[in-house]
Formats: sequence, structure tokens, C-alpha cells
Amino acid sequence: MSENTIDMAIGATLRDLRESIGLNAKQLAESADVSAAMISRIENGQVSPSISTLEALSTALEVPMVSFFRETTSSNHVDFTHVKKGQGINSTRIVDDHSHDFINLASHNRRDFGFEAHIVTMEKQDTQAPIYVGHGVVFMHILNGEAKFNYGQKQIHLKPGDSLTLDAELSHGIKKVISDKFSFLTIKAEKR
Repeated sequence: MSENTIDMAIGATLRDLRESIGLNAKQLAESADVSAAMISRIENGQVSPSISTLEALSTALEVPMVSFFRETTSSNHVDFTHVKKGQGINSTRIVDDHSHDFINLASHNRRDFGFEAHIVTMEKQDTQAPIYVGHGVVFMHILNGEAKFNYGQKQIHLKPGDSLTLDAELSHGIKKVISDKFSFLTIKAEKR
């Protein structure tokens, strides 16, 4: 890519990132300690921003600096995982006398963001399932069976087809499996 094409790509990305979080150029300039005129010149591809300017903008926008180069050919590589039906990494979690199986479908970690996806299968047991406290957000979609789920002081009855999204910083976990088997898709995402 020519230098001007790279400048245009960086500018378009900066505008997209700024607008995606609802900031105008003046607000971003104040947050990054960069002039509003400089923001405008970068977004219009009229100037090649310095590394220190890009670092200030990435901090203000809370994105990695490499995000500004996403439309350039120098960053035409990304990681991806394709797990075919019935595949994944089979695992078992044992906590005291309790155990349950899960399949790791995905794990993707970047410097700024982490993501995991599992299919969990639990059987009715007399033992207590683990209680979790973490960071980020957890999404669950119930595939089969029924269970009681504790989220802080609240108990939720989960049935097939139900979905649940929660802040992982409050204690959460399966209190009791009601059916013989209970399975669900769970996705956890957190800012690093």
C-alpha cells in the first residue's frame, strides 16, 4: 500500500472507532490530549500520525494500537478456530465430590480481550456444583434438561431454550440439577 492509502485507512478506522462509542472529534481530542484539528486531519488521511499520537488515541478509545491498521495489508492475518459438529476438546471438571463434563468449543485471547465457549453437561448428583466468581460477562443458553441456578441471592429456574446473561463478578453457579441430565452452551467474554 502507498503511504497515502495507509493514511486514509488509518483515518477511516479512527473515525469508525470514534463514532462507534459516540464521541465527536472534540471529545476524543480532549480525552487523548490531541488537538481537534489533528483528529480531523488524521481522519481525512491528510497526515501520518506519529506512534505517540496513535498510542494516545488507542488509550482514549480503549482499543489496541494495532486496531488502527486493520484495513491495511500489513495486518491481513487473524486467528480463527473452526470446530466441526461433534468435535472439540472433551474435559471433566472435578470439585470435591462433584464432577461434570464439558466440551471446549473455542478459546480466543488477545492482549485486550478474552473469550471462551463450552458445552457443559451435568448429571443429577447429591454433591454441590462449583460456585464461580470472575470478571466479564457470561452468556448461557440451555440445550436440554432443567436446573436451579443461583446468581447472588437470586435463584433462577432454567429450562430448554432459556438464555441467561450475567455479570461474572457476582457469585453464580448451578444449585441443583432437576432432570437426569442438564446441558447448556456457555460463553464467557472479558476485557483483559
